[in-house]
Amino acid sequence: MNTARITSWMDAAQPILVAFGLKVLGAIAVFVVGRWLIGLVTKLVAAGMSRQRIDPTVQRYLVSFITVALNIILVVAILGYFGVETTSFAALVAGAGVAIGAAWSGLLGNFAAGIFLLVLRPYQVDDYVMIGGIEGTVLELGLFGTTINTPDNVRTIVGNGKIMGSDIKNYSAHPFRRVDLVAQLAGSADVQKAIALLKAALATVANTTATPTADVAILEFNEFGPKLSVRPYCHTSHYWQVYFDTNRMIADTLGAAGFPVATHPVKIYPVEAAARAAPAHLQENIP
Repeated sequence: MNTARITSWMDAAQPILVAFGLKVLGAIAVFVVGRWLIGLVTKLVAAGMSRQRIDPTVQRYLVSFITVALNIILVVAILGYFGVETTSFAALVAGAGVAIGAAWSGLLGNFAAGIFLLVLRPYQVDDYVMIGGIEGTVLELGLFGTTINTPDNVRTIVGNGKIMGSDIKNYSAHPFRRVDLVAQLAGSADVQKAIALLKAALATVANTTATPTADVAILEFNEFGPKLSVRPYCHTSHYWQVYFDTNRMIADTLGAAGFPVATHPVKIYPVEAAARAAPAHLQENIP
């Protein structure tokens, strides 16, 4: 009796199992084909944008967005194939979105900031920037973060929300930038001669710009003597080469000219102390 009942159950369940198995195989086939089509579509879109010479930053952002959107559509289609009510699924996704949004507000904030960065375009791929306190060359502007390569060759990802909440410095926005250096002179040095020598020697530093011309002037006076500002201009890609070569030029030029080295601070007395120390016949001339 039990054997007959089991046999009848198996006979009744067999069509259901076969139909479910076919659906599973169909869903797998749809998933594989869908993933292949998504990859094909994104490649075609990327190729089309490259032919139109669209900015690489925009290309990567749009390709990422299209990939995520198509994958969501693929999952909904597979669930619909299994008979899942898509409207209910949409409501479930909306409810889950609220819960996830509350838990991942920072991630969604990065996403929203990425959209603003894409629209405002404060920097592009290959620009040298200072963003979120990190300095380097932009490799990619992603959905949630910007990838940059720092000068010491470290790949760093900065959250877009942090970027929008801080200052953005784009060193590649202009055709040249200034290199700020100093030359410390001793108190007994001939300042005008030092300025003339440094101005002439700056022309020998490679990759400095002719216009604007380099600036050499007295920056301040400190306890060692006068300090000169030495400020050549160059393209961002040559910044560090000009920085180090100019420092070497300052040392070589002043050293070859025999300028005294500032080894002891110059004593600077207050006016009151100077008045007391001056001879009596000179004190009346000291304010």
